Amino acid sequence: MKDLRYLDDVSTLVLNEEKCIGCSLCTEVCPRGVFEMRQNKAHIIDFNACMECGACVNNCPSQAISVSPGVG
Repeated sequence: MKDLRYLDDVSTLVLNEEKCIGCSLCTEVCPRGVFEMRQNKAHIIDFNACMECGACVNNCPSQAISVSPGVG
């Protein structure tokens, strides 16, 4: 989703890979394809595509993801 952008480098998205349990829910619910699973862990592959909707945060059972909507 490289063509969907608002402002680069303003997202507050943070992924704590140590807390990630590999459930892959973030990859399923993110409407912008920000995440990808690698070796049973989520990884941010397109940080600037994040629109801070909170879908990933609301679905992460291990609280490995945080975002502060409205900052950017």
